[in-house]
Amino acid sequence: MFLLIGDHSGLAIPKNLADLGLSKEERERHIGWDIGVAGLGRALATRLDATLIEQAYSRLVIDCNRDPEAPDAAPEVSDGTVIPGNSGLDAAARADRAAAIHAPYHAAIADLLDARGAAGRPTILVALHSFTPVFGGVARPWHVGVLHDAGDTRFARAVLARLAAEPDLVVGDNAPYRMDATDHTVPRHCYPRGLPYLELEVRQDLIVDAEGQRLWAERLAGIFAGAAED
Repeated sequence: MFLLIGDHSGLAIPKNLADLGLSKEERERHIGWDIGVAGLGRALATRLDATLIEQAYSRLVIDCNRDPEAPDAAPEVSDGTVIPGNSGLDAAARADRAAAIHAPYHAAIADLLDARGAAGRPTILVALHSFTPVFGGVARPWHVGVLHDAGDTRFARAVLARLAAEPDLVVGDNAPYRMDATDHTVPRHCYPRGLPYLELEVRQDLIVDAEGQRLWAERLAGIFAGAAED
């Protein structure tokens, strides 16, 4: 029933881009990827018997949750860090990255959704993300956020209700980010197909290690199964 995706799961940078001119420490910050999502996604996929599609390349090369032509798809600055390898990118260089990384990722999602639809298999798409506990010097109180906008929001709202009922959680409704026109993956794949979806944000300190990923996978698997029944 579930298709899990990770737009920002990986850290890979093509060799010809010379690490975008960044140190290892900068590349491994939250600006480079969604910390913890790869492990969380794999643990969830096992528990839900679900397919997981992960983007292996760093969001700093090209952000697969953005229109490839958007300025922030290959940012020159991210959370105060200058990205030398993205400075002054021309249209051809941007198009090359989109063709090599962005397009195949979205084609894989579309092909699987189309195959499942042709086979009459119901699908709920869950886009997994994570967020830094402190941004711009401001602490973020949420443990988890549920993002939703247009389209079929029934599953997202059911998950939101179940998470909000958990006494130990601070849950964001379109927080710490709001799903809007900057989001690319869910609107591209779910809205035209009428698919129920969820874009989930988990705070990175909660899933930074394998134990945290295991605990949250167990928790979320139960919530997702219950919300699907709702």
